[in-house]
Amino acid sequence: MSLPYDKEMRDLSQDGKGSGLGSGLILGIESSCDETAAAVVHAGTGALSNVVASQMDLHANYGGVVPELASREHLRNVVPVVRAAMEQAGVSFEELDAIAVTEGPGLAGALLVGITYAKALSFGLGKPLIGVNHLEGHIHAVLMEAGKQVSESAKLLALVVSGGHTHLYLAEQAGDLAEKSAAGVWRYCNVGRTVDDAAGEAYDKVAKLLGLGYPGGPWIDALSRRGNPHAVPFRFAQIKPRAHREGVSLPNKKAPARSSGPSFDFSFSGIKTAVLRYVETHHMRESIEARRRALAEHSEWRPGSDEAAALCDQQTLDLIASFQYAVVGNLLRQAFAAAEMYGAEGIVVSGGVAANSELRRRFQSEADRRGLPVAFPSLALSTDNAAMIAAAAWPKFVSGEFAPETLGATPQLRLGGK
Repeated sequence: MSLPYDKEMRDLSQDGKGSGLGSGLILGIESSCDETAAAVVHAGTGALSNVVASQMDLHANYGGVVPELASREHLRNVVPVVRAAMEQAGVSFEELDAIAVTEGPGLAGALLVGITYAKALSFGLGKPLIGVNHLEGHIHAVLMEAGKQVSESAKLLALVVSGGHTHLYLAEQAGDLAEKSAAGVWRYCNVGRTVDDAAGEAYDKVAKLLGLGYPGGPWIDALSRRGNPHAVPFRFAQIKPRAHREGVSLPNKKAPARSSGPSFDFSFSGIKTAVLRYVETHHMRESIEARRRALAEHSEWRPGSDEAAALCDQQTLDLIASFQYAVVGNLLRQAFAAAEMYGAEGIVVSGGVAANSELRRRFQSEADRRGLPVAFPSLALSTDNAAMIAAAAWPKFVSGEFAPETLGATPQLRLGGK
C-alpha cells in the first residue's frame, strides 16, 4: 500500500510557486535529540509558528542526553506540540501542502517517534511526506532569514556546529527551481568535519569538568567575558589531509585532484584533555567540587548571574575564556580558509554553537575584513527546531522529492558527498 498522494499532487508540485502549489504551507516535525518541535512554514521562508518542548531540565540531572528518556518524552510531547503549532499558525490540517519530518541524523528512538507520527498524519490527511536531513535543516534555518545578500549566492560555505556535529559544507544553488522557490534548491558537499568530538560536545564536557551547569555552551559563553582569553595558550594540532573530495570544484577547474594539501577537518578531543591536565596540575579539584555542590543547591542561578560568577576564581575564569577563545579561533580559521579555497561567495553559520556571542562577533569581524557576507540564524532558530525542517522541505516539495512509505530513521545519515 502506498502513501495517499497521487500523480496529480506530483504534477502540481512541478508547476512552481504560484502555479497550483496550493497553500504553500508545510508542517515540520523535529525529534532528532532532546527537543520535540513542530512548526508551520509558508513557502520555505515565513514561519507562522515554531513550537519547541525542551527536555533540557530533565537531562541536566545526568549531564547529557539519555536516549531512552528522550524517546519517552517525545512520545508524551509530539501530539500536543503539533497541535500547538497548528493553533499558533491559525491553519487547519486540510490547508497543509505536505508533512516534513527529520529522518536523521540523530538518536534512533527519538527519530522514530517523529517519523511514525508524521507518517500516520500523512496517511490520514492524504498529504505528501517529505524526509529532511537534520543538518540541511540547520543550513535552511539561516537561509530562510538571511535575505538576498547570502541566500541568492551561487556558492556558500556552511558551518554546522552543535553538540553533535561540526561540519563544513560547500553549498551550491542549482537548477531552474531556484527561480521557483524562495528557499532555492541546494546541493551539498562535505569539505570538513570533526574526527572526534563536536565543538558543542567539547563545551559540554569542559563545563561538566569545571563543575558548571548543562548545557555547557551558555555557561562558558557567559563566564568567558570575565576572564583573560590569552591566559592559557591552547593549541590545535594539524590534522592529516584526506583525499580531495569528489564533486567539489576548486575555483581553478584545471587544478588536478590531489590527496594532499590543506585539511579542513576538526578535532576537539585534544583541547578537552588539555583542560583536564590544567585542572590537575593546578590542583583545582577542590574548588570545582565546591562549585558543583553550590550549583546543585541553587538550580535557579543562571549562567550570566553574579552569583554563578562568584563561584569561580580568576584562574577558573581565565581558563574558561582561553578555552572558548581557542575553540572559536579554530572554527574561524578552518571556515574562512575553506571558503577562500573553494571560492565561496558567502558563509552561513548554524547549529546550537552559532548562538555563541564570541563566535558571532569574531566571524562577523573577519567577514567584514574580507568583504565576505556572513549570516547566522536568530537565537530561536540556532538550536533544534522544526521551522528549519519545514523550510528545507519546501524545495523538495516543489521538485516532487517525496518520501517513500518505507521511510525510517537513519541515525548516521550524511549530507552531500563524503
